[in-house]
Amino acid sequence: MATRSLPTTRLAVTTVFFVCGLVTAAWVARIPAIKEGLELSAGTLGLALTGMPIGLVLAMPVTGWTIARAGSRSVVIWSSFAFSLILPLLGLVPSALWLWLVLLAFGFASAAMDISMNAQAVEVERAYKRPIMSNFHAFFSLGGLVGAVLGGWAAGVGMGPLAFFLLSALGSSLLLLWAMRHLLAATLEAGAPGFAVPRNAVLLGLGVIIFCTGLGEGAMADWSAVYLREAIGTSEALAAWGYGAFSLAMVLGRLSGDWLTHRVGPVRLARVGGLLAAAGLGGALLAQGPVPVLLGFVLVGLGYCTLFPLVFSAAGRVEGVHPGVALASVATLGYLGFLAGPPLIGWIAQISSLRFSFAVVAVLALCITALAGLLGRSRAS
Repeated sequence: MATRSLPTTRLAVTTVFFVCGLVTAAWVARIPAIKEGLELSAGTLGLALTGMPIGLVLAMPVTGWTIARAGSRSVVIWSSFAFSLILPLLGLVPSALWLWLVLLAFGFASAAMDISMNAQAVEVERAYKRPIMSNFHAFFSLGGLVGAVLGGWAAGVGMGPLAFFLLSALGSSLLLLWAMRHLLAATLEAGAPGFAVPRNAVLLGLGVIIFCTGLGEGAMADWSAVYLREAIGTSEALAAWGYGAFSLAMVLGRLSGDWLTHRVGPVRLARVGGLLAAAGLGGALLAQGPVPVLLGFVLVGLGYCTLFPLVFSAAGRVEGVHPGVALASVATLGYLGFLAGPPLIGWIAQISSLRFSFAVVAVLALCITALAGLLGRSRAS
């Protein structure tokens, strides 16, 4: 790739990350409206939300196989447009069963987009010859923030989910039409499995850290708005700011993540991250008004924001394990955590309460702090 095209290509890949975050947040921000419109209980909604994780799981091996043969650019193109264009269908579903089915397709497209856009980002980072991955993920979070803000605005002016989803899909598609012209014709290196079970003790511990992180992020994505709406009693417009506050903190944290790692070290940063996430969730549970809850969600975002890159970096240095296998292992557990979070929250809320569900997530955040020392035990082989 010519050097003069690098900035344009980087911007194109950044745009794809932004769109992925925006479409995800557009859906998340209107979950309370969908729940109320279909008259779903917390347990039924939790069951319906399993459609997306199942779609994600089904997409992982298929996407890896397709990228290896057709290149990441082709997968980014079809998956990103599919992800955007499936969004309006979520505003048309007549029942929980149909919601599950559409979320299955939505999750499949989401995972394919996520894997392929990260493959593009790896190639761009390699061309730059310096770390820039954190910035790509910052723009995913920025897209989440914009989507949450727009979702709150739409709810505030009385715009229904379908109309909002149509506008979001249209805007996302226009951005993608430009970005697709400047992506790399890149493919993944062969040999790294899509799924792997970590057998190394350090690697297994790192996998637990990323599982707890993914579960917490998934819980915040799908249930923060519902928590504000039902446990605190806010309006739907204000409830949409739950994920927005979390995403804003993720953006700021990821933009400064490399600097913080250099200043305080990965072990201390991860320990503080787990404590911040637990403190934020605990504060949100004790709060009786929306402002303290939103501040708690900001702390949660600041706690989680650097954990994924910290674990990936440490896993790639585990002695005696090929970096490709190590990264595949922890990535698989991270996905499983992210997938398990939303339905787990719903099921626990059904038999106890939504507050108790968030307390479980807080305990898992403390597990991150307890295991953070493993980030200093990995060594290059």
